[in-house]
Amino acid sequence: MDRRNFLLASAACALYRGSAETMQEQQNNSLLSEKSLRDKLMRDPLRPQFHLLPAANWMNDPNGPMYWDGEYHLFYQYNPDGACCAQMHWGHAISPDLIHWKHMPIALSPTENSYDSYGCFTGSALPGTEVASVIYTGVSKVPRAQETIRAEGLREVQCIATSTDADLRTWRKLDQPVIEAPPQGVKVVGFRDPFSWKDGDTWYVGVGSGFPQVGGAVLLYRSSDARHWEYVHPLAQGSWNGKSFTNPVGSGEMWECPDFFPLGDKHILLYNTQGANYWEVGTYDNRELRFHSERKGFLDHGVCFAAKSMMDGQNRRIIWGCILETRPHEVTLAAGWAGAMSLPRQLTLSPDNELRMEVPPEFASLRTNTVVVNAPRDSKELEYAQSRAVIHNRAGEIVCTFKAAKLDCGLELLIGSSLDRTTLFKVQNGVSIGETPSIIVGDRTLALSPDQSGYSILHLWIDGSIIELFADAKQVITMRCYATAEEPSDIHVRWTGRADSLISLMVSDITPISNDRLTT
Repeated sequence: MDRRNFLLASAACALYRGSAETMQEQQNNSLLSEKSLRDKLMRDPLRPQFHLLPAANWMNDPNGPMYWDGEYHLFYQYNPDGACCAQMHWGHAISPDLIHWKHMPIALSPTENSYDSYGCFTGSALPGTEVASVIYTGVSKVPRAQETIRAEGLREVQCIATSTDADLRTWRKLDQPVIEAPPQGVKVVGFRDPFSWKDGDTWYVGVGSGFPQVGGAVLLYRSSDARHWEYVHPLAQGSWNGKSFTNPVGSGEMWECPDFFPLGDKHILLYNTQGANYWEVGTYDNRELRFHSERKGFLDHGVCFAAKSMMDGQNRRIIWGCILETRPHEVTLAAGWAGAMSLPRQLTLSPDNELRMEVPPEFASLRTNTVVVNAPRDSKELEYAQSRAVIHNRAGEIVCTFKAAKLDCGLELLIGSSLDRTTLFKVQNGVSIGETPSIIVGDRTLALSPDQSGYSILHLWIDGSIIELFADAKQVITMRCYATAEEPSDIHVRWTGRADSLISLMVSDITPISNDRLTT
């Protein structure tokens, strides 16, 4: 997450809470008890049913995902005290199958008068150690002369915690940070969100950072014991956009939430900057210890950020991201929850070395009430077939194959009764970008990658207020759709335009992964 937005939101939370007592009294103290909050969340149609999120309150970046002793472990930035981003903790959930999750006790909490007293920020798994280990950024308040977050009086250090439990239930922090400051003599505009890998007997850590009026960067460290770290040089570096902001992320001077890993015969670099989440495909020179970028694109065109990856038990590279809220802050606070984890995305490379992203095939097991429309001959046949294409309970999946060259078609999701339906989401086949066909989603234009037959595939997952759209497995956009409707809250799927442009349409309900929207 952009730390400036985090800090501003924290301040807003404090101000809002200052006036919240009066407001809550006027609302008959509706959120004062845990039971009343749980009852409220269980009935909230905007709360997801098959995405991972905490039982209540605020969440953000995924942290330290790992496959350990046959279980998936996912940690995340979490505030256990409310639906805003003050006091960063690490929440923890485990799953046997990437789908069904169980909440665990909080893994990491700020320690008073310590190096992480202001928060346990984002981090990653530390591989190749004798016991399960994570490396994360600890933050504390300091005089401005010692700050690493520009103009905020906050100091960032890199810290390690370990667990010896079979289910990684409890964690012990090392007494001191393992990297206490940015490289001596190097002026940076941030120093956080470490990731790690091991090559032979050497551990490597990359830290998100950047240089004023130069550009974002990943600072590379190495160690022979995973405790004492030597600064090497920037693993990769970007460019300043020439603009002047107090927030260095907005100007491209800072890269947040980086990740770096091999995929096929290439390496992938991920990072957030200038309000976007980027991927780069390239080569890694393990003698020079530098990454050389060859291709670049958006990891997500919408509100999914801070991607973090892991290798699972099937040697698949899986990533998660945090899905942000876009409704007003006071509405989020009143709702009692904020944020959700994206569906896991399996990464592969296309023949032209572009990143491909798909939800793992395990999720097909959640499909129910599937309706398939195949190559309708005319509008009458299409209308009859899609009258059955309904998603119930705002939880569903759509797979749409169409002729990408046709510019007079699209996909529309409507919610509500037949007499009063609201457009929830719309995809339009857009004008071509050069010779490349495209789609328009909101204010974004996404290039398509049709197959040899000229067909493209849209794969959508709808869950409460979340829609994740995968276009030809190369372009992804995540959106929040808060439109509500009176019961029943069915979503009607409509193909717009010529019937002969539609090859197939599959619409399925998705079975919830819990009976209480993961509120326990």
